[in-house]
Amino acid sequence: MYILGQQLINGLILGSIYGLIAIGYTMVYGIIGMINFAHGEIYMISAYLFAIFLALAGVFGIDSLPVALLFTLAFTIIITGLYGFTVERMAYRPLRGSTRLAPLISAIGMSLVLQNFVQLAQGANDQALPPLYHGVLRLGGEEDFVQITHIQIIIVAATVISMAILTYVINNTALGRACRATQQDRTMANLLGINTDWTISLVFVIGASMASVAGVLITFNFGSFNFFIGFVAGIKAFTAAVLGGIGSLPGAMLGGILLGLSESLFAGFVNTDYKDVFAFALLVTVLTFRPTGLLGRPEVEKI
Repeated sequence: MYILGQQLINGLILGSIYGLIAIGYTMVYGIIGMINFAHGEIYMISAYLFAIFLALAGVFGIDSLPVALLFTLAFTIIITGLYGFTVERMAYRPLRGSTRLAPLISAIGMSLVLQNFVQLAQGANDQALPPLYHGVLRLGGEEDFVQITHIQIIIVAATVISMAILTYVINNTALGRACRATQQDRTMANLLGINTDWTISLVFVIGASMASVAGVLITFNFGSFNFFIGFVAGIKAFTAAVLGGIGSLPGAMLGGILLGLSESLFAGFVNTDYKDVFAFALLVTVLTFRPTGLLGRPEVEKI
């Protein structure tokens, strides 16, 4: 029984990360109807930025770990937000009026550019950070217990807080209203005085910020990364977004949690080597019986 509990905790942690990254996919798709396939590389870059800014915090004499982490998180979000803004300006805005295939190819090209840029700038070898914190919480008896680290608790808390802040912004602020108006009818939003170009750019920045939070958390937890982690995480997060219903913020988080739990349970009780196969088989099954995803809505064509 304790093995089931441990796998559920591992799946929840993994699913939280998938959900944070999936938010970027679902926001971009929701507002312009396109997939940002460079989003996984934004997550990868945030892992490198986390290590760089953490080292700079030590250079500047910041000895307190919580202060150093807040410093690192703030600057990582700022820089990855700029990367998201650049991706939108270079890969999407010039092609917004073209066929739907052109921005897709451009985004894949931008993904390869970012991946190779990091490989050339930082090297192809795996990078690692020393363990920063060792706190562990054990639940159960002396022999049969479930273990959750303090870092994993921070991951869940940060995910809940990030989702709550984003939900509030979308539902209760002028930016959120501009996003919803742009999503529903871009032409009418322009006529009403909304700068839709700026709104779309801000959506890319917000999505990149969510990916940067995920990158910081996962690097803080595992301590190792390389230039290729964005590809795998990006594909998994895209799967989570589609599974939950792409275009739906709650769906992105739900899809991430379900994907993380299914991977963890399959790896723990069946076979670790085929956990990815099971995850994608789950996606195919859901889309076969519910093509819009679990929380997605059928797209209504305006005529």
